[in-house]
Amino acid sequence: MIRTKSRTDIQLDQEVAIKLTNVRDGRDMLEREAGTYNALAGGIGIPRVWWFGEECDFYVLVEDLLGPSLEDLFNYCNRKFSLKTTLLIADQLISRMEYIHLKGFLHRDIKPENFLMGTGMHGNILYAVDFGLAKEFCDAERYKDFEGRPFGGTSRYASINNHKGREQSFGDDLESIGYMLWYFACGSLPWQGLKATTDKERNELLKEKKLSLSGKDLCGDVLPGEFATYINCTRSLRFNDKPNYSYLRGLFRRVFRSE
Repeated sequence: MIRTKSRTDIQLDQEVAIKLTNVRDGRDMLEREAGTYNALAGGIGIPRVWWFGEECDFYVLVEDLLGPSLEDLFNYCNRKFSLKTTLLIADQLISRMEYIHLKGFLHRDIKPENFLMGTGMHGNILYAVDFGLAKEFCDAERYKDFEGRPFGGTSRYASINNHKGREQSFGDDLESIGYMLWYFACGSLPWQGLKATTDKERNELLKEKKLSLSGKDLCGDVLPGEFATYINCTRSLRFNDKPNYSYLRGLFRRVFRSE
């Protein structure tokens, strides 16, 4: 699958982002992603889809052209964000997840590359993208008591439930955001660089490392205690628990005011 940025739609007379997948790979994932975007349409930080269909040898998804990803900006800032920047990002990330969850979807692939800044007048808005692994909560609910589900997403930021083969829920997206915020504020995560010969072995090592570290162990004296509270809170959420997004945002807003 290829994302091609900066192409001009001659009918819209504006630059757009184009996502392509070869017809021999099937249309399911890209079509499902287009459907998710349409279901989320109108929300702050959700790109517009202009067109989805088949063209020559490709299935094509045309959407808003956005700015740099958080990973791009992280690299530009010498791979560490200030506490202030991390807190501002946290506020928008939690708001994006709240909207996505209230619409009945789970993102399931939280990572810095999947959050992009807007452009022009929307340059200060953080956008959630790449819903290829997204799932409706009602579909996930059917399998909530199953274990041995296939691992999905990005292992560095994956929730403990994901590593354990459990069906993901709202808390898993939020737990992954906690690891991403830790990564931004500290420059790396304790489980980066673990050596393994296979992906399965690596995922097992990451799971054990995450299980061995509480929120307090993770954050220690490096970050304000609210970061530890956030991680412990999101890890403790059960499958059908509705997160208190206002409370979680408030943790970081409290740090912002005090710092």
